[in-house]
Amino acid sequence: MSLAALAVSAHAAEPQERLSLSASASAEVTRDVLSIALSTSRDGNDAAAVQAGLKQALDTALAEARKVAKPGQVDVQTGAFSLAPRYDSKTGKINGWQGSAELLVEGRDAAAIAQLAGRINTLTIARVGYSLSREARERAESEISAQAIARYRAKAADYAKQFGYAGYVVGEVNLSGDEPSPRPMLQAMRVGGGLAAAEALPTEAGKATVSVNVSGSVLLKN
Repeated sequence: MSLAALAVSAHAAEPQERLSLSASASAEVTRDVLSIALSTSRDGNDAAAVQAGLKQALDTALAEARKVAKPGQVDVQTGAFSLAPRYDSKTGKINGWQGSAELLVEGRDAAAIAQLAGRINTLTIARVGYSLSREARERAESEISAQAIARYRAKAADYAKQFGYAGYVVGEVNLSGDEPSPRPMLQAMRVGGGLAAAEALPTEAGKATVSVNVSGSVLLKN
């Protein structure tokens, strides 16, 4: 929110001074989308057996997740699925296979997602994070845009007065919002084998800062 420039431009016979300035407003908004990544890994001598074990664990988890899936509230999708050879450190030859499978769950129904994480017993929680939905961000931006614009106009009027002018006319104006960064997906702690059966995952959403910036120029009037 700093004064960027003061320039003089000719307009007919009467010179006008152009003032460049900016203003902003922000609000703290509770993150409303919970994201959880659940995963499992397998290791063995037979590639087909390792793959089958991963598939069975993922299928079982998917069946449980689909019971509560609801667009926007509890969205479910499979994540990474990998199978790779394991090499002997001395001979460099393949001596087995290892792989992993992942299930991603996210949505605005944090309670349902947390409870689901406790019911899935074929995968363990790998990462947890919160983010702000597009709807919540746009709603916050709409509410604070008026504040940012009012501050911009107040600054323009104050600067015009300080420079000895009677008022101002709005020239070019740019209105923009800052995209809040998502809360990092944190590695989940695996203690004693994970959550007890049917135990909901404890979570805390936290806040995200949504900002609206107004920048541009005004013409100072006598």
